[in-house]
Amino acid sequence: MLMKTFARALVPMAIVATGPASAAAPSPDLAQLKAHLSGVQTMTANFTQTDARGRNASGTLQMKRPGRIRFQYDGGDLLLVADGKRLTFLDYSVGQKSSWPLSRTPLGPLLSGSPDFNGKAEILPSNDKRVVVARAKSAGQYGQLTLAFLRNASAPGGLQLYGWTAIDPQNNRTTVKLSNVRFNIGVPDSAFTYDEPKKKR
Repeated sequence: MLMKTFARALVPMAIVATGPASAAAPSPDLAQLKAHLSGVQTMTANFTQTDARGRNASGTLQMKRPGRIRFQYDGGDLLLVADGKRLTFLDYSVGQKSSWPLSRTPLGPLLSGSPDFNGKAEILPSNDKRVVVARAKSAGQYGQLTLAFLRNASAPGGLQLYGWTAIDPQNNRTTVKLSNVRFNIGVPDSAFTYDEPKKKR
């Protein structure tokens, strides 16, 4: 299922960004990425998710640093939420719940109160000067996650998260694009709680 594939893709996996290198395109350093992440205390957005077959799903995202994020899929049956310690995927349609330590997922460093990728990631240039990509120095065994940032002078650190592509160990690709991104607005703590799913018999 499309949404489940995305949820699995955010389970422990390396942060990897791939993009064509260009010596002519100057690349921002990790300090700019850190400045962006440190400057974003909360964020909301709409997201559109597309799998390798072209199937689409959409929903809303809420983030509050440190350690909290919520992906609410349209329809209400599927939810991916981090409460500061654990990342949990809930499928209310079948009454299933899966959970992992947040620190072991790529969202861990992204949601850290003091994000620091020194020694762990590097910035790559892109042929499109509007786009910034970051690559982990070790790909790991769980797949890849490509993060794309747009240069935006009005955004924290001059960068705006545009989306990402997740590739799981079975080489299944899921792409997420963000829209209506808003920074540092009020997000209630209650956004990162959830009702326990009822098991289906």
